[in-house]
Amino acid sequence: MDNQVLNPLVADEVARALATPGMAVVALESTILCHGMPWPQNVDVALSVEKAVRDAGAVPATIAIIGGRPRVGLSRDEIVMLGKEGASIRKVS
Repeated sequence: MDNQVLNPLVADEVARALATPGMAVVALESTILCHGMPWPQNVDVALSVEKAVRDAGAVPATIAIIGGRPRVGLSRDEIVMLGKEGASIRKVS
């Protein structure tokens, strides 16, 4: 099995939150970006949900596979890329 699959890339913000006792991390799935809504509404909703999580005092951790490697916590650029690519992104479960 590919080592990248066994070793997901965790965003620095998420890693810091996971290492901080009492800090909440909220996992968010990325299906809405690729298969749930049309561009650009999909990106607007995803960024709004991440903002709502932050406003509640937690850290959002949107999950996706990019370039064959699981990612935990996406950058704004990654969210936009997934939103623009939409249905051409393969679904995994």
